[in-house]
Amino acid sequence: MDYKKAGVDIEAGYKSVELMKKHVKQTMRPEVLGGIGGFAGAFDLSGIKNMEEPVLLSGTDGCGTKVKLAFVMDKHDTIGIDAVAMCVNDIACSGGEPLFFLDYIACGKNYPEKIATIVSGVAEGCKQSGCALVGGETAEHPGLMPENDYDLAGFAVGVVDKKDIIDGSTVKDGDVLVGIASSGVHSNGFSLVRKVFDMTQESLNTYYDELGKTLGEALIEPTRIYVKALKNVKDAGVTIKGCSHITGGGFYENVPRMLPEGAKAMIKKNSYPIPPIFDLIAKEGNIESHMMYNTFNMGLGMVIALDKNDVDTALKAIEAAGDQCYVVGSIVSGDKGVELC
Repeated sequence: MDYKKAGVDIEAGYKSVELMKKHVKQTMRPEVLGGIGGFAGAFDLSGIKNMEEPVLLSGTDGCGTKVKLAFVMDKHDTIGIDAVAMCVNDIACSGGEPLFFLDYIACGKNYPEKIATIVSGVAEGCKQSGCALVGGETAEHPGLMPENDYDLAGFAVGVVDKKDIIDGSTVKDGDVLVGIASSGVHSNGFSLVRKVFDMTQESLNTYYDELGKTLGEALIEPTRIYVKALKNVKDAGVTIKGCSHITGGGFYENVPRMLPEGAKAMIKKNSYPIPPIFDLIAKEGNIESHMMYNTFNMGLGMVIALDKNDVDTALKAIEAAGDQCYVVGSIVSGDKGVELC
């Protein structure tokens, strides 16, 4: 008896690392010390000395049951973008710059080419957000997971000067809400999506005229990363007073998280175009409107609160980052919460 006969292929692990090195290398920043393969990722923090009060920010998340979609479609090169996006968007939402990311892949069996493909997506997400992929772990779990299945998660660390933290404390009556468009469902609500649609190749390969693509192509579209857009706003001299990353819990859970007591967010449903994938989900699943907005991002991945005098500058800065954005509502005095009208 040996480890390989027990289900863990050490040689496959070595091969995975070799195959992923070229992807990891593309994410390097000058602050990264050493290379892949060490026991810990090392990151030089001397560059943040120019901050008055540097504060480290961290975020951890996974892709949820969206990985099931990748299994069925046998498409593994974008799911890593989702894993990175879920973490770095939270850091950016607090006003920070993501510095580095580490991933964790648990799999039933280590297929080196598949693992390297997954990591290529992680590396792409890191490149989009400007952070370094400084390490990770691939854990083979024979007998615990089916051979072709895997789960993907990770965490990111970022930094912000204390004075620049976005905490929503200054949000007030009269402020304007700007929404930044999502790329689709992102990485939340897939347990409901999988109840609405059969997760089979036949179902996912079905072309829908209203989508302009197959169902699978629309659903697997990776999560939009908003690091550059929010940085552009800051660099334009605009103070983001509040920021909400619209993830699990949709609008009703996430928007109030950026509000102080006595502030209410009013969001107009018809102020921006809702991607057709959400209309299709609602129709095929017979899902009422409140549940849709309580589960999905409904076409807005970020909502930010701004002083009314900063709106035009912010819109231009966001668009310069390649994102679409819309004035979607305002802040009024009232009980802390959100109203969709």
